[in-house]
Amino acid sequence: MLRFAMISKWHVHAPGYAKFVQQQKDACITCVWDEDAARGKAWAEELGVDFEADYDALLRREDVDAILVCTPTNAHHDVMIKAANAGKHIFTEKVLALTTKEADEIIAAIEKNGVKFSICYPHRCMPRNLVLKQLVDDGLLGDITVMRVRNCHNGALAGWLPDYWYDPETTGGGAMMDLGAHGMYLAHWLLGNPVRIQSMFNNLMPVPVDDNAVCTIEFENKAIAIAETSLVSPMCPTRLELYGTKGVAMYENDEVKFQNEFTSKYVEGGWVTPKLPKELPHPIRQFIDGVLYGKEIAFDTAEARVLTQLMEMAYISDKERREVRF
Repeated sequence: MLRFAMISKWHVHAPGYAKFVQQQKDACITCVWDEDAARGKAWAEELGVDFEADYDALLRREDVDAILVCTPTNAHHDVMIKAANAGKHIFTEKVLALTTKEADEIIAAIEKNGVKFSICYPHRCMPRNLVLKQLVDDGLLGDITVMRVRNCHNGALAGWLPDYWYDPETTGGGAMMDLGAHGMYLAHWLLGNPVRIQSMFNNLMPVPVDDNAVCTIEFENKAIAIAETSLVSPMCPTRLELYGTKGVAMYENDEVKFQNEFTSKYVEGGWVTPKLPKELPHPIRQFIDGVLYGKEIAFDTAEARVLTQLMEMAYISDKERREVRF
């Protein structure tokens, strides 16, 4: 049995994560800590577990094997380093940290203490992205030249995100930092290592962080990714497009299609709907399996570090109005 402590209800995904853990036969929640004590006490009561006001005391509890981090992003560094030094395994919301330096310090503590780690990359578990990865790896699209990914919602426009979501000190950014992270880690997964980035962020709503954002990223293999995100886009489908020297693949929501030199010649219309693979287990499930049964954890510290670096460079690029090289 893997015994979790829920570390803050700040992130909007925290309730869903707690529900998922409670549904597992080999995992449970034993306590809650929150930087907002009133919120934490109410959540602990709702979950039927203890509330620990003292984070250090929580880390001394023998009924805590792992922490599930949903704190403000600027708190990740201290929360995770303390947990690693206490021998607790770590599952976290994205991004890992606000700077690459902080990410490296977290990773050093994790490696020093030999604890397990995972970050939540749910889009890498989705069949629509798994099939695109297979098309790329099998060379059916040739060399990828351009990737375009758009992941948006209307949270700022419609007002359903909490006010603290727009605090630049605690979040480190807005639309790109949170929602845009999915496109960023998918680009790294599909295209490789980034070498330079340019950003243009702005805000439609009267908030102090970006709610409308675009990054262009060049990778070592010369592919260019265009990563778009927004908190002011209603009725916007999730899209990913891959353009290669031998073919094209894309999806809109869960409708996937591709065309290459072979299908153009032998299939009427050229477009093919590929058979989708099975969805991978939720990242929390993969983390549980990694801790309890020694299975591989795909979304590890190396993956988390790249996302942090991409985000740090993206915000520097926008702030300084310049291209940033890695």
